[in-house]
Amino acid sequence: MNATVKQAIGHDRIFLFLQGPHGPFFSQLSERLTATGRTCWRVAFNAGDVAGWKAQNTLLKFKDQPDAWPEQFAKWIKETGTTDLVLYGDTRRRHAVAIQIAKKHKLRIHVFEEGYLRPYWATYERNGSNGNSRLMEITLKEMSEARTALPVHRLPPPDRWGDLRQHMFYGAAYHWYLLARNHGFPNYKAHRDQSVREEFVLQVMRLLRRPRHIVERWLSTRSIRSKGWPYHVVLLQLEHDASFRAFSPFASQTDFVELVFKGFAAGAPSHHRLVFKAHPLEDGRAPLEHTIRECADKYGMRDRVSYVRGGKLAYLLKAARSAVTVNSTSAQQALWRGLPVKCFGTAVYDKPGLVSDQALADFFARPLPPNPELYATYRQFLLETSQLPGGFYSAKGRAALMQTVIDLMLETHDPYDLRLRPRESKSQQLRLVR
Repeated sequence: MNATVKQAIGHDRIFLFLQGPHGPFFSQLSERLTATGRTCWRVAFNAGDVAGWKAQNTLLKFKDQPDAWPEQFAKWIKETGTTDLVLYGDTRRRHAVAIQIAKKHKLRIHVFEEGYLRPYWATYERNGSNGNSRLMEITLKEMSEARTALPVHRLPPPDRWGDLRQHMFYGAAYHWYLLARNHGFPNYKAHRDQSVREEFVLQVMRLLRRPRHIVERWLSTRSIRSKGWPYHVVLLQLEHDASFRAFSPFASQTDFVELVFKGFAAGAPSHHRLVFKAHPLEDGRAPLEHTIRECADKYGMRDRVSYVRGGKLAYLLKAARSAVTVNSTSAQQALWRGLPVKCFGTAVYDKPGLVSDQALADFFARPLPPNPELYATYRQFLLETSQLPGGFYSAKGRAALMQTVIDLMLETHDPYDLRLRPRESKSQQLRLVR
């Protein structure tokens, strides 16, 4: 066994970190856990992971071929005495394999993800997120019975992205390390289809084009609102996003766009318009604009279609008739406003009474809105469990997140159990592992 590993063992909770969100969040989180007397380790798959971790003496560098990962991960669990696995996103191949192994070793699995109620919250769950979340199994009836009178963080309605500039900066910096400093990891392969160079160029170009895109989307949004036509918003996602790739019935965003046009042409009143809203981090790797133009020509709808580049969603939703998506978390903003929502993929909000089960043509003709009481129950349950105030990318957001997440990570039960076990005493529910 590695001598450094031997020296660190000795506490009842040992946390092993895999890849996290771009930026210093995971490194700072480990410092807070270490301050409580716990031990933290980090697996580095590339130079970007190394640069983002402050305690370099606790790094475990994986430099082998990808097929050696399962055996090496299991070995590190044993050598370090790991009790807890920490990661961001659970569907990338390395993480999915690690979770399977961690479950066999009965580890606690802490999964971070972007907030389901963006942009003022981050998601913290155990064992899985998005389509693998326990929310997929919890009914609205169970949520209603588990609601408490405990105070939750009351923040303004989600109407903006949040730490977008910091998110973009850390993403570009991470891929620079992969491009310029990754010689120590010759076998590293990214979990996305693009090469490291292509990914870096996309990140930099997105930053450089941002001022022009801000002006373009302001003009587009103003034009849509000022013309006074009824319109429906299509919430586009990143084609390479884990939620889309793992929990979508579509091979690509272009397939989804084609389906939306077909349904709109068949069902929407002739004076209604269609607005495609791009993801704020869309970088052009998917030919969305080209596909939208082609479909508009194909269905004779060129004067009824608009495309908006990222930006704030609130201004568009204020006057929209409905929202359509695969499984974007931005649909939560539409539900909060009482707008009818149609989704096609696996989503944590896809529950009876919240999203429409109408055929798409019927939905565009006369969309059925969500039940406001049911959505209030759902939203309250999330705020009392997995949605934590704060974010991963700005210093202010990380500070807010740290105020609550450490206690939850040290808790025996996961956040959902603490609400779904009403017969347990308060002292049992709130007991922390010290």
